[in-house]
Amino acid sequence: METETLAALQTVDYSLLALFWRASFIVKLVLLALVVSSFWSWAIIFQKFINFRVARRDASMFDRAFWSGEPLDELFEKIGEKPRGASEKIFCAGMAEWHRSHRSDGALIAGAQARIDRSMDVAITRESARLNQGLTFLATVGSTAPFVGLFGTVWGIKNSFQEIASQQSTNLAVVAPGIAEALVATALGLAAAIPAVIFYNKLSADADRMGAGLDSFADEFSTILSRQLDS
Repeated sequence: METETLAALQTVDYSLLALFWRASFIVKLVLLALVVSSFWSWAIIFQKFINFRVARRDASMFDRAFWSGEPLDELFEKIGEKPRGASEKIFCAGMAEWHRSHRSDGALIAGAQARIDRSMDVAITRESARLNQGLTFLATVGSTAPFVGLFGTVWGIKNSFQEIASQQSTNLAVVAPGIAEALVATALGLAAAIPAVIFYNKLSADADRMGAGLDSFADEFSTILSRQLDS
C-alpha cells in the first residue's frame, strides 16, 4: 500500500503552474489577486525610489541656487512658469503671490505676508500628497495580503476534505495535492505582504523627511520675505 501511495505521489505535478491549474475557481481568484498585488506593489516601489531620487537631486540644485546670493526676482524669472522640483514650486508660489501683492505704484497690499504663507502652504500640501501617492496601496497590501492568502488556504483545505469525503479515503495521494494547493495561497500572501510592509515603512519615512524639508524651506523663505516687508 505504501509503495502504491508513493508511486501515486510521484506522478503528481507539484509545480506552481500545475498547482494553480488544479486549484478551484475561488483559490485561482485569490492567487491571481495576490500575484497582481505583488507586481503592482513592486512597480510602485521602483517608481517611488526613482521619484524620490529625482526630487532629492532637484532640491539640492535649487538649494544651491537659492542660497547663492542671487536676487530672488532674478531666480524667479530664471525658473519661469514651469518649476521642476517641489522646492521650486513652493518658491514660485510664494514669489508669485509676492508680486501680486504689489500695487501699480509699488506699495504692498495689506495682508501680503499671510497670503504668501497660505500660497506656500497650498503648494506644500500638494507636493506632500504627491510624495505619498501610492503608499496607501502598499499599506493595504501589507495589511490584507496575509489574510487573503489565509482565506485561499482555508478554502483549499475545505476542498481537500470534500475530496476525502467523496473518495472515502484518507490516502496521502488524495490529501497531498489539495493541501499543497492551499498552502501556495498563504505563501503568496506572505510574499506580497512582507516587501509591501518593509518598503512602505522605508518610503513613508523618506516622504516625511522630504515633507519636513519643504516645511523648513517655506519657513526660511517666509522669514526672508518678512524682513523685506518690514523694511
